[in-house]
Amino acid sequence: MKIHNPFRVAFVATLGVGLGILVITSVQTLSTILLYVGTALFLSLGLDPIISWLERRRLPRWAAVLITILALLAAFAGIILMVVPIIVGQVTQLVTTIQELVEDGTWDPVSELRDWLHATFPLLDVEQLFAYLQEWVDSLDLGAIGGSLIAIGGSILAGLGGAFIVLILTIYFTASTTSLKKAIYQMVPASKRPRFIDLSEQITDSVGFYVIGQVSLGVINGVLSAIFLTIIQAPFPAVLAVIAFFFSLIPLVGTLTGSTIIVLTCLIPGLGSPTTALIAAIYYLVYMQIEAYVISPRIMGRAVSVPGAVIVIAALAGGSLLGLLGALVAIPVAASVLIIYRQVLIPRQNER
Repeated sequence: MKIHNPFRVAFVATLGVGLGILVITSVQTLSTILLYVGTALFLSLGLDPIISWLERRRLPRWAAVLITILALLAAFAGIILMVVPIIVGQVTQLVTTIQELVEDGTWDPVSELRDWLHATFPLLDVEQLFAYLQEWVDSLDLGAIGGSLIAIGGSILAGLGGAFIVLILTIYFTASTTSLKKAIYQMVPASKRPRFIDLSEQITDSVGFYVIGQVSLGVINGVLSAIFLTIIQAPFPAVLAVIAFFFSLIPLVGTLTGSTIIVLTCLIPGLGSPTTALIAAIYYLVYMQIEAYVISPRIMGRAVSVPGAVIVIAALAGGSLLGLLGALVAIPVAASVLIIYRQVLIPRQNER
């Protein structure tokens, strides 16, 4: 191929590279906003099956959307008005208890932990372990820790603001799901539009059922944890139940991670006891088996089934790319890819 005007070719190529860099930079700059939009779309798809269920009960679309949105707002308000005061009260009680124990001089957590380690692990060199810990504490930069705490406080405030933005976007997307779908469908050629609509509806249904199923698992774990932890008199059962609920929303490792945090909390000297921690550990081991083999298959039965290896790979990849949100979204995305693979790619290959 002869290049008649090298300057023009180089100029156009430079513009193309510059445009690509501009697009990449813009995506990086708008990554937080895109994350909010993606989260809101994900949640609105999770509410769509509820709206469809209400429509099948002969409710008009606007009434079904209104009821769903009001229920969503009521759920958020209920969490704020019921759970937050309990958590704040129990955290305040925790701080007050620790302060009283320290002021009275009756609580020495270091000595209690040392005695417990001596009794539980007689072969462990406890003094050497504490020497290593003391060296690590002495090497800490308190100024950097203070700056990190300020940064964490700012991140919490930013997270609360982001949650409010996601809530507003979720309400908007839920109210305009039908119009958004129609706008996307019109971009597809008329000859391929019916097939595209069919696949899109299957994908959105699978995402919706997945979101509802995951939230249902979290509610079950949270409620049962609150009841059980109250019965065994674990420290601060409301706080631990909220931890169990939120960690259950994370696929694969969420329930295990939340259960580990709860058991370790029950093991803290002065707040819990080894007996309480052992009972909690046995309960969560049994619960995880029941959840994996009984509860989860029944709740997730309407969502698209994904092989176990694909679930693990998708969750790891999503978590590496987008953190917690990526791990949550990865499985329905993998299910969508499997739908396209089974219903589009394989039939085309069989026709050749």
